[in-house]
Amino acid sequence: MSDTKHKIIIAVDGFSSCGKSTFAKAIAARLGYIFIDTGAMYRAVTLYALEHGAIRSGIVDEEAVVKQLDKISITFRFNPERGASDIYVDGDLAEGKIRTIEVSNCVSRVSAIPEVRSKLVAMQQEMGRRRGVVMDGRDIGTVVFPDAELKIFMTADPAVRACRRYKELTGKGMTVTMEEVERNIRERDKADMSRAISPLRQADDAVVLDNSHMTVDEQMAWFMNEFQLKMKN
Repeated sequence: MSDTKHKIIIAVDGFSSCGKSTFAKAIAARLGYIFIDTGAMYRAVTLYALEHGAIRSGIVDEEAVVKQLDKISITFRFNPERGASDIYVDGDLAEGKIRTIEVSNCVSRVSAIPEVRSKLVAMQQEMGRRRGVVMDGRDIGTVVFPDAELKIFMTADPAVRACRRYKELTGKGMTVTMEEVERNIRERDKADMSRAISPLRQADDAVVLDNSHMTVDEQMAWFMNEFQLKMKN
């Protein structure tokens, strides 16, 4: 699938800890497409704000965050050892730093700032200009690429998502409790769906994937069926 003319844009939206990024990466690898982790971009802005005093004791200074936007450099570099792209903030590898619970607790508030969304959406649209892209986030099919040929909306039971997230964080050596993780997930769901700018919602033409009780292989089989149906139309 090297011919750009025959490549499409695939938008993967949904709730936190549904495995959107893992799923989108696998799709991109399967199709030979480019994967862009938009959630990591919002986390990168949140990390920068934390490290540069725009967030203190969990309080987000929106004006300070906006003033910092033009100073932040966000780039992706392919990591052959992982077979995926790593995110860099101001030239420094930030993959591990952006996944902490501290960043998770603040990212919904930062991503709700209109100026933050405007800047990152413009960056994402430029990244997808050449097509052949798989992009995951909260508003890809509704705002970033409303004309994407294939839109997927992922969901799963909150308790299942909390368990997955807990295993991911403790597997990286972080000290968290299951209750803390599940509370964070439910709070992020509420914040993402109720924000004034680009709230999380299912696009009218999206297909729903509830992966609460699906294996990775089952999810990929489901996707390939949807993809083949779309390419025939």
